Amino acid sequence: MSGTHRTNGRSAHDRRQRRLLIGLALMFFAPLGVAFYLYYGHGTWHPGGRVNAGELIAPARPLPSLALPLLGSGNTDPDFLKRKWTLLYVGIGPCAETCRTHLYDTRQVRLALDRDMDRVQRVFIAGGDCCDAQFLRAQHPDLTTVRLDAASAPLLALLPGGAAAANAERIYVIDPLGNLMMSYAADAKPKGMLQDMKRLLRLSSIG
Repeated sequence: MSGTHRTNGRSAHDRRQRRLLIGLALMFFAPLGVAFYLYYGHGTWHPGGRVNAGELIAPARPLPSLALPLLGSGNTDPDFLKRKWTLLYVGIGPCAETCRTHLYDTRQVRLALDRDMDRVQRVFIAGGDCCDAQFLRAQHPDLTTVRLDAASAPLLALLPGGAAAANAERIYVIDPLGNLMMSYAADAKPKGMLQDMKRLLRLSSIG
């Protein structure tokens, strides 16, 4: 009798452990699954009943791992577009008024994310006779500035418009897995970009 009681007790304990493990697995994987479904498996994304300000890139485009030359010296880590959400801007020339406005907007959007700002990085791919390095260091100390050259070609080829994207003055969003998944037109308002980023960070457990 006592043996049967111990066996039943162990069985009940095992069932509780299994339920606990299943519950923990669901807590971990469910948010990730929802986030993937919302911006990879869904035709249109309408979080909260509102249309996102950015233009969804569907399907998302995996970007290659590339070690690109930094402004100044050295190279990026090959996986520098992974692990965090990335706001990417590509520009040609001396980074005049429009370019500086876009860099300012992405800086303010990141700062406005407050506690989540460390989940987001900013990257500027600069071509031509860009840039005033002293200005960038002073105004954008958190900005990763990459020199546009032949090594950047595989990445640029995946942007909407291909190589012409360098003149499109668009801002792109890359997820922490290195997938290009959204872009903003040159005249997009930073308020809409901020709302989109808040939703993405709230929905996603990655990055």
